[in-house]
Amino acid sequence: MRFLHTSDWHLGRGFHRVSLLDAQRAFLGHLVATVRAHEVDAVLVAGDVYDRAVPPLAAVELFDDALHRLAELAVPTVMISGNHDSARRLGVGSGLMESAGIHLRTDPAACGTPVVLKDEHGPVACYGLPYLEPTLTRHTLDAEGGGHTAVLRAAMERVRADLAERPEGTRSVVLAHAFVTGGEPSDSERDITVGGVASVPASVFDGVDYAALGHLHGCQRLTERVRYSGSPLAYSFSEADHRKSMWLIDLDADGAVRGERIDCPVPRPLARLRGTLDELLEDERYERHTGSWVEATLTDPARPTEPMARLEKRFPHTVSLVFDPQREDGDGAVSYARRLRDRTDQEVAEDFVGHVRPGRVADPEERAMLGRALDSVRAAEQSEDEGPVTAG
Repeated sequence: MRFLHTSDWHLGRGFHRVSLLDAQRAFLGHLVATVRAHEVDAVLVAGDVYDRAVPPLAAVELFDDALHRLAELAVPTVMISGNHDSARRLGVGSGLMESAGIHLRTDPAACGTPVVLKDEHGPVACYGLPYLEPTLTRHTLDAEGGGHTAVLRAAMERVRADLAERPEGTRSVVLAHAFVTGGEPSDSERDITVGGVASVPASVFDGVDYAALGHLHGCQRLTERVRYSGSPLAYSFSEADHRKSMWLIDLDADGAVRGERIDCPVPRPLARLRGTLDELLEDERYERHTGSWVEATLTDPARPTEPMARLEKRFPHTVSLVFDPQREDGDGAVSYARRLRDRTDQEVAEDFVGHVRPGRVADPEERAMLGRALDSVRAAEQSEDEGPVTAG
């Protein structure tokens, strides 16, 4: 059976205030064309269909059009909600869509109920594990613990229990939206850290033939059977070196996996340029980036006048301007942004405690209290996203 594995569409998201709707429309057209050209048997969408819980109308219309085009091809689509989606909103109408071959899996309680597909070699059970916010799903799943690993293990126990009851030789696929250990993150993914620990081991997915993952925006293979497709478009300059693609996965009769990357259309290349303003404006090396989306980091000791206007004359698609003045060694003036770079919410909060209480850093009990507070905020945000869906 041949699958097309994709994820993290983030419909409705822009790039530094530049609309990406046309680029997202082009990607979805490319996806449909790929399904047709490569004779795909099923499409797997591993979460973050939308960029936020209440997406703009244009994004909803784009999603609706994509579903109609996939349904017209009579190719089943299995789709889960991600941490950016509202599971309840995305799941509205899922029962009706089943008859059209669109299978939306947004209910954590249904993790052990697969979409069963068939080919000449027999059945393939596809299990959709939507994003599992630990605080909100641990009791639903009877998880032993409150972290990501605990709830995913509980969900996978349901998957394995169902699979054990199916005919011998049934192949299996799991869709999940999580941060799996070994994956390489980027700046554009929303933090899902819980209690200071966000990642789960790849061994959680042992026992299934293929795990189609979403959440991380870089296409990557953790093992032969556990892969991220990544986002189809770059959503931050940290993804400038990504090769955006989807996985074309062939599942053999015995469950062996072969994967091929299918490149996605690139609306405009990304370039991260660094130097003084004069260097960026005059150096011939940068001529090839005049058509790129540009993030310019200026290292001038003093901020130059009208830097954006001057940069746009050479790089008309400059969308981000950063100031990082070159300073003498030992200069303690470090920008706030640089101090926060690559630090989690938990680490920032602990640093703040040490800052306002010099000489005494947060002790273990205080760190645990900060972790619980941050978890509570994340759970409240997720719960608010899942608020009641009302008509009118």
